[in-house]
Amino acid sequence: MKKIVLLFSLIISISTATAQMKIGDSLPDFELKNNKESTINLASLKGKTVLIDFWASWCAPCRIANKKLVPFYNKHKNDNFEIIGISLDTDKTKWMNAIQKDKLEYEQLIDPKGFDAKAALLFGVEQLPSAYLFDASGILVAINPTEEQILMQIKN
Repeated sequence: MKKIVLLFSLIISISTATAQMKIGDSLPDFELKNNKESTINLASLKGKTVLIDFWASWCAPCRIANKKLVPFYNKHKNDNFEIIGISLDTDKTKWMNAIQKDKLEYEQLIDPKGFDAKAALLFGVEQLPSAYLFDASGILVAINPTEEQILMQIKN
């Protein structure tokens, strides 16, 4: 009986340790440094439609996605819409170079511990790129949303 209880406890602790954001969850309240060394609090973004985009400089699909996000952001940045890039890079220099090369003008944050980063664990990021769309009230409405899903939120 003790072994069954122990096994059950272990399963519960593992499932809670790998908690993942789910539709309906609130925008987490945590802070990260941006590429200008300022501290940004994610919860302060409530009131806007927010796309949290996890990426890294070494991730080829992420860099391709950046090429699509930049013009989309430029077109909709005045529509109460914000993109927050969160890099899982462990090398700040490569991250900064990628920001410059990809012409990323939207807010760029870094959590430099790769997939072990607090932000990655909090969101349940298991692959890159990964994106999370929050409505203006700070509620998660889509994971890896399509452009159409983002536009629907912006227009609400």
